Amino acid sequence: MQHQVRRQAALEAARGAGVDALVVTHLPDVRWLSGFTGSSGAVALGRAGAALFTDGRYTTQAKAEAAGLRVVIGKGSPVAQAAAWLAERKAKKAGFDAVNTTVAALDAMRKVLPAGQRRSFFVATQGLVAKLREVKDADEIRKMRRAATLGCRLFEGVLTNLSAGETESEIALVMELEARRAGAEGMSFETIVASGKRSALPHGRASAAKLPHRGFVTLDFGVLLDGYCSDMTRTVHLGKATKREWDVYHSVLEAQQAGVSAVAPGATCGDVDEAARSVLRKAKLERWFTHSTGHGVGLEIHEGPRIAAKQKQVLEPGMVVTIEPGVYLPGEFGVRIEDMVLVREKGHEVLTRASEKAWVEL
Repeated sequence: MQHQVRRQAALEAARGAGVDALVVTHLPDVRWLSGFTGSSGAVALGRAGAALFTDGRYTTQAKAEAAGLRVVIGKGSPVAQAAAWLAERKAKKAGFDAVNTTVAALDAMRKVLPAGQRRSFFVATQGLVAKLREVKDADEIRKMRRAATLGCRLFEGVLTNLSAGETESEIALVMELEARRAGAEGMSFETIVASGKRSALPHGRASAAKLPHRGFVTLDFGVLLDGYCSDMTRTVHLGKATKREWDVYHSVLEAQQAGVSAVAPGATCGDVDEAARSVLRKAKLERWFTHSTGHGVGLEIHEGPRIAAKQKQVLEPGMVVTIEPGVYLPGEFGVRIEDMVLVREKGHEVLTRASEKAWVEL
């Protein structure tokens, strides 16, 4: 029933975009609409119903995961089969996601149509299903809470392994091994462990560099659990910090807390960004905050909405976003702090609250 409701919502969104059918090829969208988790598939939605198209590798899996949905196992391209199925059922115009559909896939879809329909049948749309996915239902929120809680456990556990001389890659390996042991399908993105001067790299992936005797260590990581991602960042300090390091850390913490506090239904994404950014501006650190304040999380690690300057999108209950301001001083050090935050009917809920953000000096 859950997936049927989602498919109906997608069809209504399609009608609002001026089409009476959709060919869905982006795999997170396919999963959201059908429950199918394979690596090759497409969903066709139209007035005549809906169907999932995949290949023979997934015969048993598709029928089990997409229960209640017509499953078509074919030998050709699933996207081409989906297009042909809609055309045969007299769809007039089918939308496709222009962001995620390749030129090759669009060409394959057009080739299976009668010559007279090839120019007019397909209409480019912009993330209709992805937009619907921004607001999570109760089951999705439950899964994301579990993923966030597991992420917090990983951080608390890895604190005992952080010591000078350990390599960043060794720390990442420990976290990833523990995530697997706890039931995660994997990490939701490549684990970031950036220490010492490398902490000034916003995306400093774990390397062979050894943790210093004195300096910051930034850990940015997430797990994939039941298909849903977690995402959090904590920055800790090895050895005795300088006053400058202490001050920068607490400015970032204040900015992060201000951003979290601004998350509420009706607030714009730009308002939340400004709440965090203004703190760093007052501390004269804004020039070293070089990215947006956050992003949506769900089946994908980066999805809408975007928490950034001047973004007018309004937050709605059920959205899950990150709040992650940072300051990066080239050649010196960097600090980032990040939480996952659920927008509630009133206010918000921090999903990664089980892990403290207070100053940690090891």
